[in-house]
This record gives sequence, structure tokens and C-alpha cells, in this order.
Amino acid sequence: MVLPSTHDVELAAERRAAARLLLAHPLVHADGPHGEAFLLIRRHADWLGPRFQQVLGYRLLVEARFARLFKAGLGPGAGHRLVRSTGTPFTPRTYACLALALSALVTAPEQVLLSQLVADVRAAAVDAGLELADTGRQAEKRTLAAAFRQLVGWGVLTEVEGSVGSVTEESEGEALLTVDREIARSIVAGPLARSRDGADLIGRAADPGFGGARTYVRRRLVETPVVYLDELTAGEREWLRTRQRREAQAFAELLGLEAEIRAEGIVLVDPDEELTDLHFPGTGTVAQAALLLVERLVRHLRPDGAGHPAAGGRLVIGVPIPPGLVDEILHDLVEEYGRRGNWQRGYVEDPAALRADVLDLLARMRLAAPAGPLRAEGFGVPDEYETEAPAGRQVTDVREARGYPGGGWVLLAAAARYATTVTVRKAARPSAFGPQPDTTPQGEPTP
Repeated sequence: MVLPSTHDVELAAERRAAARLLLAHPLVHADGPHGEAFLLIRRHADWLGPRFQQVLGYRLLVEARFARLFKAGLGPGAGHRLVRSTGTPFTPRTYACLALALSALVTAPEQVLLSQLVADVRAAAVDAGLELADTGRQAEKRTLAAAFRQLVGWGVLTEVEGSVGSVTEESEGEALLTVDREIARSIVAGPLARSRDGADLIGRAADPGFGGARTYVRRRLVETPVVYLDELTAGEREWLRTRQRREAQAFAELLGLEAEIRAEGIVLVDPDEELTDLHFPGTGTVAQAALLLVERLVRHLRPDGAGHPAAGGRLVIGVPIPPGLVDEILHDLVEEYGRRGNWQRGYVEDPAALRADVLDLLARMRLAAPAGPLRAEGFGVPDEYETEAPAGRQVTDVREARGYPGGGWVLLAAAARYATTVTVRKAARPSAFGPQPDTTPQGEPTP
């Protein structure tokens, strides 16, 4: 056995650090907060570019001032949302303003006044046949400000004098902005010229091309908290089954991620908790309520005496949540914790808003899911039910693995890792994403 040299170990560590940075921050500036790590990206660009292309089908652009990793996306309903400074997700109208601003900035002069940029965005909206104003003049200004702040964050705009936030002022304050047209042209990752509309753009961007099942499954592994078998087609499941150990080793070497391979699917865990834009458990009212809700749902839906969720040889990926149970538990949690704790008053006084945001967080973490078709909404069971691969190898039968309620929500297998009590029994098949042998909630299962 030949041990790697110190040089080889250091080289691999540098490449891994650069790859991790790009995966977490697809746009890296030389003079930004990751300036030192940007030097690693430039140093190893000739290795990183082909590697990202080969493994994930992502294109890497490295320039003197910035590096841009063009991620492809996973199709409708699977994007990583942009949020305002308040944490509120972008609305479709905010995204529209962002796109209109980019369309104006790619050919803008090097410096532009805020008032001129606003005029250009409104003109672009007219050309596109869009009505920019929504519920009122002030609401439109706040939407524009959110889009402009995102462009400042990306480095497309630099505030020389004044602030883009002044657009919300009653008299429409002024600001002098510097425009980086090169970065503006590098923001959109999808094939604009070949797309008919936004939906077509998302679909074309997510197309794995010649990579097929291999590229698509790898993207899901690194871009989502959990990959369940019933979210994959028969061909994708078969490829993953035959490659999962080698893929786990490859992701460990490339990105430092650890794979948890279970009966229901696979999780890639980042021990350093850096490669994620969504932390769970987390802080704040929604995160606290979501964790407490998951703990109680697991306890309720996997009671003592029920046995292992996969007992009898049937794969169980999700358990239907009885109607009204979520509301009942959240009501109890508000009474027990919210009214005497530091939960936000708005959520304490508005149970519907708390329910919506808690379930949204659990869905994004892949711990719960609304019942529905996989390809349309990102959840459910695919159309292909073959249990035999062309080569005759057995593929896990995933039919009705989520119980198929006639609506409502499903508690997914990975939620069991947040159970506060554990009962271990001999199972009839490999362990689920079941509770770990611990009495405390486990760390977040997402890269």
C-alpha cells in the first residue's frame, strides 16, 4: 500500500476547499468576504472546471475578479429561494423585478443613477407586457428595493453615493451606482436564448443532458437534504443502487461529505455544517416550533407496539399525518411554550401563519411533504413502477411507500432522527432513517 505524500494530501485539501466554497457560494468575488479562498479557485480552476462538469454537469467560469459556478437546478418546485433582509421569501413579482433589472443592466453604462435604473426597469416591464405596480405605489417601491439590494449583494451594483433603499422614500431618493455588466451577464444560469418562457427555462436548465440518471441523481444528492427512493424513476434507482458506495466515496473526496445510506434513500451530511442555506434545528419561532412538532409527530405516528416502520418487508418512506393533528399539536405548543416564551407575537396570535411557515420549513428539509405527484410538485411517487431492472437485478419496490393519503401531509422517514425517545427492535429489513440511539434531536441532515 502506497500512502499519499504530504503534497498530495495538501493538494486534495485545497481542491476540496475550493469546491466546497463554490457549491455553497456559486458567485465568489476576488475582493469579497471569500477573497483568500478565491485564490484557491483560480489556482485549481483547470481541475475544478472539468470535475464539476463531469460529476454534476455544472459549468465553471473563473475570471480575474470573480468565479461563477452555473448550477442547473432540479426542475419546478425545487429551487433555493431568495429572501429579503427580513427573511421574507421573494415573491414572483420580486423575481420579475430582478429579471427586468438584469435585462436593463447588461447594456447599462458603467455608472447610472437610481432614478434612471427605475425608469429603465419600468420601460422593460412595458416591453415585456408586465404590469409592474401591484397593490400600491409604496408596495412597488419596496419590491424594487428588494431586487436592487440583491443585485448589490451579488456585486452587480455598487453604491457609490446614496443607497438603493432610498427608492422607497416618498420623494424617491437618489443614488449613484456603478454597474458591473460582466457579472450581470453571468447571473442567469439557464439557456435564455432557447427558452420560450420561465417554465421552459427551468425545465431546460435542469435537463441533465448526456449525463442522464447519473447527473440528475448526483445533483439531487448534493442539492437537497434527503433523497428518497420513491422520488426517483426505476432507472435512477437502479443506477444509485449499483453505485451508491462508490458515489459516497467520491463525494467524501471531492466535498468532504459523509453519506448515510438507508433503506429509504440517502443523506449526504456535512460534518462542518457549512454547505447548506437551511439549518435545522435552528433558531427563531418557526424553527423551534417545527422541531417540537416533528418530535411529537414521530412519537404519535410510531407508537410503542407498532414495530419497525419497515416490518414485514414493506418499505415505508412516509406515514400519512391524520387530519387535524398538526393543528392540535401546534395549539398545545403555543400554550406550552409560545405564550410564556419569546415566540413572535404574530405567530402566537395567528395559528394559520405559524402552521404554514412550520410546514414549509419541514417540507424544505424533506422531513414532511404534501401528498401529491413527484414530478409536478417535488413529492410523491414517480410514474415508473418496474421492480426488475433490464439486467434482471432487483430494484426496491416503492409503490405506496408513503401511504397515499387523499390529500394532507406525510411525515417522511428522515423525521425519525429527531425523536426524543428510542425503542430499538429487530427489523425485518435494513434500518430506516430511524431514530439514532440517543435521547436528543440529531443534527441537520443536509449538505
